[in-house]
Amino acid sequence: MHTRTLGQGLEVSAIGFGAMGMSQSYGPNPGNRPAMITVLRDAVDLGVTLFDTAEVYGPYVNEELVGEALAPVRGQIVIATKFGWQIEDGKPVGLNSRPEQIRRVADASLRRLRSEVIDLLYQHRVDREVPIEEVAGTVGELIAEGKVRHFGLSEAAAATIRRAHAVCPVTAVQSEYSLWTRDPEPEVLPACRELGIGFVPFSPLGKGFLTGTVNTATEFTSADIRATIPRFDAVNRIANQALLDHVTALAQARDAAPGQIALAWLLAQYQQISPIPGTRRHERLEENTGATQVALSADDIADLNAAAATIGVHGNRYGDHHMNLVGR
Repeated sequence: MHTRTLGQGLEVSAIGFGAMGMSQSYGPNPGNRPAMITVLRDAVDLGVTLFDTAEVYGPYVNEELVGEALAPVRGQIVIATKFGWQIEDGKPVGLNSRPEQIRRVADASLRRLRSEVIDLLYQHRVDREVPIEEVAGTVGELIAEGKVRHFGLSEAAAATIRRAHAVCPVTAVQSEYSLWTRDPEPEVLPACRELGIGFVPFSPLGKGFLTGTVNTATEFTSADIRATIPRFDAVNRIANQALLDHVTALAQARDAAPGQIALAWLLAQYQQISPIPGTRRHERLEENTGATQVALSADDIADLNAAAATIGVHGNRYGDHHMNLVGR
């Protein structure tokens, strides 16, 4: 496994692991906890060192799962988690990044993660009720106290990143980014390059679409977040199939899987980038980590960019409510 260095010298595997889907969002949650622990430990064996979770995933149970699975190798890996939601009766009911809330969440996350320090603590979504300078200052205090090592932001706008970075150096920005979600490119990625901040793409495989496992016949259960995402409605899936067909053709020519092409394209975008695909299956884990061995030429990358620009993407990546929470 190759490694990448995010901002402030945080070294991580080129391919990380997003654990959210082990506890929510993608259909019925697996009841076999030991099997999920095995997958997380298999990821370590394959060279993955960056693991991503959050208190709101579950809520809480995802951090507990990650904490239990990775406790035996805690000194070898980097765990990222997040604050920023107000959780009541087991459900997120709004944003909350007040200093006292950040501190409460950090302490609770440390217990669930069975850890003495959080390697990377993200603000999950920008809270307009709390100045970002106050948020950054609070995380800076946690860093000074030894409870946190690095500060991150998720789905933040470039101007917000700059303001936060001026108070407490930002190590990584996490946002959705893939061949069919290019939102960070005009402003956020240039700001990260300028400031030396790492970038961690979530949903780097387009929530499964870019792997070829979702097609026009796929039916999503009510527990699957994709049932609520415009990009995955039946009409848009038909329109978006053309981009997947193009990726699949290149994958066949390179003796690779479509998802590996999508991840290799991401790795070529920025030296300080580490995508965090998630999975519940060992075979998909091997496929994802194997993307570091897929070499794309400059012509391949230009071809993929041209195809994405020409074909376009149909449908928003979130519903209206959640779209209002990103890019703040």
